[in-house]
Amino acid sequence: MRLPNAGGRTWLKVLGAVVGLVLSVLLLSTAFFKWNLSGAGDLLIPRFPLRQFVADLPGHLVWLVPFLLLQASLVPLRAVQWQSTLRKPIPFKERYHLVGIGVFVHNALPGKLGEVTRAFLLARTQHVPFIRGLGSVGVCKLMEFACLMLLVALSFLGPFGTTMAHFQGQLKVAISLCIGLVALVVLLAHWAAPLGRWLHKRHSLPRVESFFAHVGEGLGTARSFKGMAKVFFFSIFPVSASALAYGLALHGIGIPGGLFAGAVVLGAISLGQALPGVPAGMGIYYFVTSWAARSLGASPEAAAAFATLTHLGTVLSQVSLGALSVHHSKLRIRDLRKGGRLANAAAHHVAHEAVEPAQP
Repeated sequence: MRLPNAGGRTWLKVLGAVVGLVLSVLLLSTAFFKWNLSGAGDLLIPRFPLRQFVADLPGHLVWLVPFLLLQASLVPLRAVQWQSTLRKPIPFKERYHLVGIGVFVHNALPGKLGEVTRAFLLARTQHVPFIRGLGSVGVCKLMEFACLMLLVALSFLGPFGTTMAHFQGQLKVAISLCIGLVALVVLLAHWAAPLGRWLHKRHSLPRVESFFAHVGEGLGTARSFKGMAKVFFFSIFPVSASALAYGLALHGIGIPGGLFAGAVVLGAISLGQALPGVPAGMGIYYFVTSWAARSLGASPEAAAAFATLTHLGTVLSQVSLGALSVHHSKLRIRDLRKGGRLANAAAHHVAHEAVEPAQP
């Protein structure tokens, strides 16, 4: 089988970028237009007068400022949370800058590789094996997801209980997914290292042996209920801050009791953007947030303002903090932009760790 040459791979990348851009634009447009596929009349029908929409945007500053501050607080809160999954003590300043660089990559660069970047730089700067670091980040994200699902379930008790009944099916699927992921991580945490030791005794598959050993170390927090509870506790703060930010925004666009629904919107965003590398992330964000706001009773214009300003607020707050961390770490933006180089470097770390014995 003949592998594609460099030129072929370049064209595939270009084609993927074009398809992702088109899909993102189509999804983004649903916040501002209705698609008329019947063939009669205009293909795009504006949901509201666009000129008036732009003129009304400054009126939303009253909730946009606290939204910015709450979203910015996620960087230090996640830096605190991260230490609960790391066996090696890492200074808060280092964790803060690594999280900041991660959110910069996630929000400013294509590919959504912020968490991979965080683990990769941890390996480079703190000599924590890449697989272990990535496992520690994975436990953090999983516990955030579990905490978020709990907040979403509690939101059914709020003023949107009747409206939220329409989402019961989706919530059951999300909770089932969360339980399944937690169970998988717990199993890996308990059995990855013993499996690695078993392979070591058989003197077979040394790469797989070392890989399982590092995975077991990275997920070590999940071996005990106390460890998982500790991570869950520290996950409450970033999740609550983000849910409160979206709740304030919903309240600001005129939805009574919107503070109770912030977790619902955040959950929809998290599920919609769960997979890294999806090229239509911004379009998915606008589609999900505007649809959720309209479902909760917002007017089409208010829902579009909600989607637009929460996206800009998130990007502005986190990219600004992340850019400061990038500058502090003396990293070059052009290197971070090259996702292929980062992926190759991470793969090199994995290959290196697969032949090196795991340290206790």
